[in-house]
Amino acid sequence: MAITLSQASSRLVAPFLTPPSFRRSSSRVKSFCGCRSGGPGSFFFVHGQRTRASTSNTNYIFGVDVRACVLPIRKTVRATGVQQLSSEPLEGGETDPETVIRIVIDNEMDESCTSIDITSPNWPGILACVTLRFRDLELQVVKASVELKEGFVFHKFLVTDNRGLKPQDAKTLNMIEKGLHAALDPVLWPELTTDGKLTKGVGLVGNPELQRRRRLMWLMDQYLKNDVLSIQKSIVDHVEYTIARSRFKFDDFEAYKATANSVRDRLIESWNDNQQFHRDMDSKRVYYLSMEFLMGRSLLNSIFNLGIKEQYAQALSELGYNLEVVVEQERDAALGNGGLGRLAACFLDSLATMNYSAWGYGIRYQYGLFRQTLQDGFQHEQPDYWLNVGNPWEIERVHVTYPISFYGKVEEKWVEGTKTFTWTPDEMVEAVAYDNPIPGYNTGNTINLRLWAAKPSGEFDLQSFNTGDYVNAILSKQRAETISNVLYPDDRTYQGKELRLKQQYFFVSASLQDIMRRFKDHHSTFDNFADKVAVQLNDTHPTIGVPELMRLLVDVEGLQWAKAWDITTKVFSITIHSVVAETLEKWSVELLQTLLPRHLQIIFKINAMFLEEVKNKIGNDYDHLARLSIIEEGEKKSVKMGSLALVASHTVNGVSKLHSELLKERVFKDFYDIFPHKFQNKTNGVTQRRWLAFCNPGLRDMLTKWLGTEAWITNLDLLTGLRQYASDPILQKEWNLVRRHNKARLATYIEAISGVKVSIDAMFDVQVKRIHQYKRQLLNVLSIIHRADCIKNMSPAEKTKVVPRVCIIGGKAAPGYEIAKKIIKLVTTVGEKINNDKDIGNLLKVVFVPDYNVSLAELIIPASDLSQHISTAGNEASGTSNMKFTMNGCLLLATLSGSNIEIQKEIGDENIFVFGAKPEEVDRLRAERRQFQPPQEFHRIIGMIRNGKFGDTEYFQELCQTVDGGNDFYLLGNDFSSYLEAQAAVDEAYVDRERWTRMSIMSTAGSGNFSIDRTTCEYAENIWGIKPCQPTS
Repeated sequence: MAITLSQASSRLVAPFLTPPSFRRSSSRVKSFCGCRSGGPGSFFFVHGQRTRASTSNTNYIFGVDVRACVLPIRKTVRATGVQQLSSEPLEGGETDPETVIRIVIDNEMDESCTSIDITSPNWPGILACVTLRFRDLELQVVKASVELKEGFVFHKFLVTDNRGLKPQDAKTLNMIEKGLHAALDPVLWPELTTDGKLTKGVGLVGNPELQRRRRLMWLMDQYLKNDVLSIQKSIVDHVEYTIARSRFKFDDFEAYKATANSVRDRLIESWNDNQQFHRDMDSKRVYYLSMEFLMGRSLLNSIFNLGIKEQYAQALSELGYNLEVVVEQERDAALGNGGLGRLAACFLDSLATMNYSAWGYGIRYQYGLFRQTLQDGFQHEQPDYWLNVGNPWEIERVHVTYPISFYGKVEEKWVEGTKTFTWTPDEMVEAVAYDNPIPGYNTGNTINLRLWAAKPSGEFDLQSFNTGDYVNAILSKQRAETISNVLYPDDRTYQGKELRLKQQYFFVSASLQDIMRRFKDHHSTFDNFADKVAVQLNDTHPTIGVPELMRLLVDVEGLQWAKAWDITTKVFSITIHSVVAETLEKWSVELLQTLLPRHLQIIFKINAMFLEEVKNKIGNDYDHLARLSIIEEGEKKSVKMGSLALVASHTVNGVSKLHSELLKERVFKDFYDIFPHKFQNKTNGVTQRRWLAFCNPGLRDMLTKWLGTEAWITNLDLLTGLRQYASDPILQKEWNLVRRHNKARLATYIEAISGVKVSIDAMFDVQVKRIHQYKRQLLNVLSIIHRADCIKNMSPAEKTKVVPRVCIIGGKAAPGYEIAKKIIKLVTTVGEKINNDKDIGNLLKVVFVPDYNVSLAELIIPASDLSQHISTAGNEASGTSNMKFTMNGCLLLATLSGSNIEIQKEIGDENIFVFGAKPEEVDRLRAERRQFQPPQEFHRIIGMIRNGKFGDTEYFQELCQTVDGGNDFYLLGNDFSSYLEAQAAVDEAYVDRERWTRMSIMSTAGSGNFSIDRTTCEYAENIWGIKPCQPTS
């Protein structure tokens, strides 16, 4: 572990416990100031913070028993020549605080190493402290010895630099001396006996506050231990004291809650220390604002990241519980829908793992999107009561609340020659914070996801209640809480639109108030706000934050408009996920005037100033100015939120190379022509930890074995080392055994939910994603019907040559999206007919997996042989599920859309099945679609659906019409023949098992560029301007 000197006052150490020069120091020299030994998983106390030892053999460092080496360090005195201190025991066994340590640095005794001798009293922690100091100074200990004599410990170290060379220059030797000198400062060390009793020490007598704080330090100088016995004690304590159940009788769900709370305890320790560290460092922090955070389950991810999965598995096993069963008790957090939320979750994992200072902000949805159920093949939406059973991972911060205002009027006044604006709202609610610790992998960095829940202002309208108006009091409470009830309320009505805008403003306003409050804790002005704060908008949903920050800076903090605008434009950056301008978010001026009147005034002023700026560049070209304007004119004026975000942000980025070009050439062409410097590409990525290492343990172990290291878990580029073994028959055999095991798990699940028994020898052909016309699940269904029809018309001999397939489709349709719902019904209807057709048998099975979520993805992805990513070319911004499948060795059937193009480049043309129109052809094909004649097979299959082959004739008519002639906007008919040819190529490759396996291995080997860690580094360096800042290691 390493802690900078600026942390002297962190954790429970009072500022006056450390030398004045240490407090809030900007020095990057690191020091260690106290260590206590312990068993496996123990921690050493370092500069007021705790640091965890290795969970294996922690009583030994370089073969030396730490338990015999103890020390509160004393002040050193520098001598001439070699740097040394002398000390002699004083009468009565005590020592002089000024002369209790002796250090000798000798560069002549050994030819290849520098010799460092340290003599000290036998007090707790010196060996661990000094060796950690060496590591921080980038020194390698070649040899170490420890001798105990007459109450003193004599240490000898032979060290080299991290290249294995002997430190030679005076600057390096001086730095070593200073580092050890700082680490062995006596003022930083609490003097307590092992039972917590205070002993005589410098400055201790007659100072009750110092005694109190040193006692607190002693009480909190270790993290919770991670040996099996300590974990068991932690779990059963939570069973009894948190859940209030008997420790002798608790079920699997109660075991989960107790286990989750015990893990959360460990997260909170590092979370608190991490937050204190960054407060003391005053480092620049990125705040990631997103309407969605599709986190998935937390238990397994947390214990994996903390490196204690095996200990928890054993601890639970000895208590009579199975970790896999306990994990299944956790409900997925209903905080997102699709790729937008999953990307946000991946960013948090990566930011924590790579030691960046970061927070996520979102909404604590009471019910999330919805829970999808199927009744007679139709999608039904049920509330997802995921919070009804409690969420052990969150920490309610009842003291962290902010007022959020709506409606009302704005009054203008002149004060001392300046026009001021006062917004008097008609409605107010409170935003209450709920914190969720996000641990990094193999690091002490635990960051925070803060979610906001809406509560009535003042909790209850007591006056109305007391006067008998109970209904109004209750309705007021319900109106407030509705804001954070549901993700993406149906916006087909005015009320739905208003609720969506309320949600967006609610969480953005609370987040910005929180960010500014945190900044003001350490700064008296906003002069360097942009140097300490970066705000990333995940799509246009949080864009209302632009006028909100201006309101807070101008109306509340009293800044001049010009200064506030300068700050705002340096703070915000935005990631755009849309591929066409028509899908960018817009809000009517009428709605904004009613709900957020002050913000509309600010938006109008921003637009006026922006257009004046643009006029200086393009002149009075009013058509051009109208396209650039934030306000869209028409019968009903609206505010273009994408344009507002672009005007206010210093950077706008796309999420794949193709998408970024579309932003520049089409979506924001007019803006790009004037502000090309604002545009960047940042191709999405996914976290290989959850999506490979954790969800596919068999493959993880195999990769580690063949690569010879686990370092790929944080450096995915190392997977390229697999390429040299791709044709190795031993690897191929092991590879296929892992895949069969994963397929068997999925087959068991499919049978449990559907009653359909599938063979693991069949190809598992998967398309799981949000149901939408542009994602073309309908094209997949049409090919399934074609395949089934061909099989039925085959002779028995021909059937023996058919590659058996299990076609797995999953995803949710938006509640108001009727066409998408009809696609789901068609999938289930076709599946029911095919699965019960004896002529087809096991050659083809069709399964729709309901309520697709992160946990199901973790089961499905490792078991998939083929994954379909078949959106119309140019209609997918990026896609991230394709990256997850590729990492796990699944082959892709894909169009040239989004990141598919970059995946093809990385893994090789021969390892992916590509079909369909090219992006540059799509506009022409759409213009010509009324004259286009689809292939006969396409017409025949549509006719089968239309004529009632699968029942529900009337219900499917509208769906069939979407692909008739000029209505085929997503070009299913154009791509159908090419799609069938690609499917035939898939069958041909699958039959050749050696070839297929090699392609699978090469897919994994080429996936390194799609790690979210690469994406995060690019954002950090090129957009946010932040650097890794690690409190512990």
